[in-house]
Amino acid sequence: MCGITGWLSYSRQMQDQRDTLQKMTDTMALRGPDAEGIWIAGPVGLGHRRLSVIDLAGGAQPMMAGHRGVDAVITYSGEVYNFKELRAELEGLGQRFTSRSDTEVVLRAWLQWGNDFVGRLNGIYAFAIWDLRAQSLLLVRDRMGVKPLYYFTTPDGVIFGSEPKALLANPLVPARVRADGLRELLELVKTPGHAVFSGMAELQPGEMMQFTPQGNHRHRYWQLEANDHTDSLEQTIGHTRELLDDIIARQIVADVPMCSLLSGGLDSSLVTALASKKLLEQGRDNIRTFSVDFRSHGIDFISDDLRATPDAPYVRDVAKMLNSEHAEIVLDSLNMAGSDIRDKVIRALDLPPAHYGDLWPSLYLLFEAVRKRSTVALSGESADEVFGGYRWFYDPESVQGDIFPWLNAVSGKYLDDTSLLDPALLKQLRMDEFLHDSFSQARQACPVLPGENAGDQRMRQLSYMNLTRFLQGLLDRKDRMSMAVGLEVRVPFCDHRLVQYVFNIPWQMKCFDGREKSILREAGKDLLPQSVYQRLKSPYPSTQDPAYERALRTAAAAILQDSNAPVRALLDEGQLRTKLAEAPGSSSMLDSRVGLEMVVGLNRWMESYQIELVL
Repeated sequence: MCGITGWLSYSRQMQDQRDTLQKMTDTMALRGPDAEGIWIAGPVGLGHRRLSVIDLAGGAQPMMAGHRGVDAVITYSGEVYNFKELRAELEGLGQRFTSRSDTEVVLRAWLQWGNDFVGRLNGIYAFAIWDLRAQSLLLVRDRMGVKPLYYFTTPDGVIFGSEPKALLANPLVPARVRADGLRELLELVKTPGHAVFSGMAELQPGEMMQFTPQGNHRHRYWQLEANDHTDSLEQTIGHTRELLDDIIARQIVADVPMCSLLSGGLDSSLVTALASKKLLEQGRDNIRTFSVDFRSHGIDFISDDLRATPDAPYVRDVAKMLNSEHAEIVLDSLNMAGSDIRDKVIRALDLPPAHYGDLWPSLYLLFEAVRKRSTVALSGESADEVFGGYRWFYDPESVQGDIFPWLNAVSGKYLDDTSLLDPALLKQLRMDEFLHDSFSQARQACPVLPGENAGDQRMRQLSYMNLTRFLQGLLDRKDRMSMAVGLEVRVPFCDHRLVQYVFNIPWQMKCFDGREKSILREAGKDLLPQSVYQRLKSPYPSTQDPAYERALRTAAAAILQDSNAPVRALLDEGQLRTKLAEAPGSSSMLDSRVGLEMVVGLNRWMESYQIELVL
């Protein structure tokens, strides 16, 4: 994994803009702490920051290649898991390699097959290729959108980067937010292709975009398709296991220390068990495992509507069964609420950590601790979206509603993060209309299988919304918090072959035994402790320590005392004062923090980025 950036301007000589390109590249230093490179020629400049994972000595970027001389240059972030097979095929076609890196495989695959080459890639990636012959720039993003890629079109080209901060370092890109961007911030819905900053966009998952002297055009090279599922239940379980075996075998390739993020749930436990099995079969060291907990959870864990059991006992069952080298990262809740951690999170995200509450700082601190001992981590992220693990998949009101199911009162009662904002502002933004339109667009975009009954069609739509509107936010969170500390996190359940296959399994088969993720559970039954096999879905842990809430309240109260606090213009100050007057812990721990995260995060973001808000 790395950080990429670049600037194409057909009316400029980019050599004159080297200082700006250097500043853009410097913003990616946390994503790529091991090395940097800049390449400039004529109207284009490419920047790269490297996190070395494969071919530590030979994978420097931007990388050049050609048939006779230099025909193309690439700046690349990600991993292509089938690069060894592609390399062998390319060598058979006459391509000659000078490194062992997957970066060179991607570049020479483009030289060999042109833009169609992207359909051959299996992995997570975002990259740009400059064609010296045609003087054109190609931007590409992986099928599931695991790796980010933002761009800002100009009258004579484009400015792009892995994160908004790279673009904002260019004086042509203002830190301006209009109404459409603010809407994206305020609700837990990610509109594909949209970005918060005005004029900025995000390349969509499975999309490529080409910039030429004659104009620009985009192409969607992959998207989910609706197909008949003809496999029996037994065949479906078997094929799912075959896919997982192949996916894990590909994703444990690395020249640096590797580990697994283990929560004790079905998803991460199965990924960990498969990785352990494959590593030992190859004669390599067993998998390292890391888990997260909060001080006092083991003593006074309190179950609630979301979390019935603590993770620690299940984690230990898995680690003991696999005999992994395990470490438990115990976080201090008060530290998570500190302004220094909040600033690091905001700087990594380029946005306020308004949703998910303490999950932002806890992920950051977890990844920071893991990075001290590993460079690559496997994660169970996205299995719930792929296999249908959330409770809203099984709640009739959420399934039949006309709002995104995670925002439904039954399944998302803790997610009204706009409760302390000015009602007049929310009315001006027409938030209800925005959510209704977003929901309708997502439902209409879902592929249709002719002859599918209404029930299966509805569940297909629900799966599609989770994969395209909800999962993207989780992948962004994982990417920003991990890359901010130079940790590469791989997500096996985002392999496009698995996602496409499971997307077409009829819903009744997906939950054939009446439980969530039935297919996945049976596919890995032989690898799991019985305790994990029987465990119900439990989300990523949230701190229950009152110290976190007290620190959050203190920060919110300080905003009311600061006449220059930029967020005050957006607040219902009376409602905020009422909230702060409540006794801490007077409601459930999560419910008591609703809205406060939005107020504090939004204010700090507006201050530090000097946001120009235009409504």
